[in-house]
Amino acid sequence: MQTLYWILIFLTAFCIMEFMAWFTHKYIMHGFLWHLHKDHHKKDHDSWFERNDIFFIFYAVISIGFILLWEFAGFWAGLPIGLGIFAYGLSYFLVHDIFIHQRFKWFRNANNWYAKGIRRAHKIHHKHLEKKDSECFGMLFVPFKYFKQS
Repeated sequence: MQTLYWILIFLTAFCIMEFMAWFTHKYIMHGFLWHLHKDHHKKDHDSWFERNDIFFIFYAVISIGFILLWEFAGFWAGLPIGLGIFAYGLSYFLVHDIFIHQRFKWFRNANNWYAKGIRRAHKIHHKHLEKKDSECFGMLFVPFKYFKQS
């Protein structure tokens, strides 16, 4: 039974991270921390790294914190929460940085309905170069209209 709880907590943490990514993107990255995110919309440097990459560190620290709570404080749910956050971060890196933005030249031939839908939604998001008027802040779950067009 504990394995079932572990799996449910892991999946819940993963899904909550999609909401957290949407919320952080819309209200923090396109809000008071725009100065860290704007180079993701309008590249103003020659570096492979972006100031926007700093947001990865924030969620990595939270993930590590939950795993440390499990290890040192006996909080058994800390491990599935921490691993759920980590799994979302890995998914975000694979989908957003590698698949969509091609920071590495992998997954270039993915052309199914889901891949086309998230790619289309992200393209609409990047249509706006400033912090105002952007839309579609999600990453894995985007409005259905972007899939219908595929």
